[in-house]
Amino acid sequence: MSYLVLARKYRPQKFQDVVGQQAVVRILRNALRRKRVAHAMLFSGVRGVGKTTLARIMAKALNCHHQDEDVPCDHCSSCAEIKAGNAIDLHEIDGASNRGINEIRELQENLRFLPTNERYKIVVIDEVHMLTVEAFNALLKTLEEPPPHVFFMFATTELHKVPVTILSRCQRYELRRVALNDLLDFFARIAVSEGVKITDGAMEIIAREADGSVRDGLSLLEQIFSFGGESICEDDLTQVLGLVDGRVFNRLAASLLAGDTGQALTLLAECYGHGMNMKRFSFGLLQYLRGLMICKTCRNPTELLDVSDDEITVLQALAGKYSIETITNIFNIVFGGVDEVGRSSYPRMALEMLFVKAGQAGGVVPLAGLLGRLDSMLAAEPRPAVAEITQTENNGVPQIKAESEAVPPVAEAVKIDSAPLEPVQEPVVAAGEDIDSGGVANPAAQGSEPAVPSPEREAAPPPPEQLEPVREISPPSIPVERNWPEFIGHVKERKRWMASALQLAEKVDERAGELVIKFDDPAECLILQDVDNLKLLTEFAQDFFQKELMVKVTAVGSNGEDDELDKPMEERRALTRDPVVEMVVDTLGGEVSGVRTGPRSR
Repeated sequence: MSYLVLARKYRPQKFQDVVGQQAVVRILRNALRRKRVAHAMLFSGVRGVGKTTLARIMAKALNCHHQDEDVPCDHCSSCAEIKAGNAIDLHEIDGASNRGINEIRELQENLRFLPTNERYKIVVIDEVHMLTVEAFNALLKTLEEPPPHVFFMFATTELHKVPVTILSRCQRYELRRVALNDLLDFFARIAVSEGVKITDGAMEIIAREADGSVRDGLSLLEQIFSFGGESICEDDLTQVLGLVDGRVFNRLAASLLAGDTGQALTLLAECYGHGMNMKRFSFGLLQYLRGLMICKTCRNPTELLDVSDDEITVLQALAGKYSIETITNIFNIVFGGVDEVGRSSYPRMALEMLFVKAGQAGGVVPLAGLLGRLDSMLAAEPRPAVAEITQTENNGVPQIKAESEAVPPVAEAVKIDSAPLEPVQEPVVAAGEDIDSGGVANPAAQGSEPAVPSPEREAAPPPPEQLEPVREISPPSIPVERNWPEFIGHVKERKRWMASALQLAEKVDERAGELVIKFDDPAECLILQDVDNLKLLTEFAQDFFQKELMVKVTAVGSNGEDDELDKPMEERRALTRDPVVEMVVDTLGGEVSGVRTGPRSR
């Protein structure tokens, strides 16, 4: 007998042998036990997860001569023929090769006859999505009302390509990717059966590379069994399959996170020298960084990562050394460069440049750390002795506040000598003397009599010099009407929709601490009159104009105001009757749908 590859040799022949599809197996067995088997079944899923295998096991269960409720015996003639692939009443059709309407018509003609040897005729169409539209349409009627002796079983890897009219006539079974632990157990049993010793690390690499596909994993095992003989380790996988050990990714990720670009480039050179595919290598690194990110953010990463428990422990140990910001920075850089590595004609150079960028980002200090350092530096600096410069809460204008209520005098009072001063003699003007305009007696008119001295007076000391306390400096208020456009820009930075609404204002006016915003159309001011929006607008106004303001939003003429407020409406009407406007309307054949002017403050 010729050699059978592992994928055929270990193909499951009973429901209990199917790997990783317990839910679907349970449904099928219960349907057989309760005699509720649908006449058309559709199995969907990725390659190598058991779609065709389940269809064949189901065919054996339906035609088994010694069926034990829901389990085929696998020994009768019917089971043996199906297992060997030469059953007359089992029609296995490749949808990619027999996809036309003629093949479907031939099949329908054959289905009209009763089975030759078994109870049922069973049709299995693999890759059913490859059938043409005409073939699907020809199959609709037969699929909806098949003969009682016929069962249809379809398999597809691309469920979205199957017409809805076909899907609605079938009972669908979606097969999932096989979990890593299930693959490890299955491959370990095969290794024991084949008499091959394989290390746990090598087995895990093969199972991860299988990516949930049993058949892909068996193909990898086939290659490695042929190379390694009776003993296989991780180095064998590197030489034969070009697969990378998880320890390499661990060292590489640690180098990038620590900012050690040189070590990362050295590891890359070693992997490149072993003949590893750079695109696959970069994707493996990306998967490892994803595992670090999940271990850093999730309490139970096993639900999201399809890796072994030992690998989870290693990931958690590495992720615990770095912040989530550092890990996400490295992940984003590698994620953005994986496609470029795959497209590049020089993938190694592209990957080296990617590592240089990632290494620079690995040593970045997180924002929280920078803020903490800044706070500690500010706390260590001495504070000013006289005045403290603070930042206002709203607009960032500096204010100088006195450190105490009053500053003690800096200069002392001038001390006066205690010795008595000589009396100051004031001239006495006799009656009749002329005094000039300057208040000085005319010398010609002065007599020879001496002046009478005035009583002695002690000179009063000058008052001590004092410094006025430093007063709080408040920023000057800003005029409202003149700075209205700037205020709209201030609001636009915070609420764009509110700035757009304010641009429709007809007039703004400030009076008695109240900012009145008037609109021509009442509908234009409804949203601003909302309590929450009005409160927010008031905060913006007080913040910008640096004064206490109460904002009031109203429509022109809504409060019975004087005729002056109706002037904008009259101006609009006058503009619509303007000769130039009328000429443009007549020339273009249009009409004036609305007139809008800017605020009067402009």
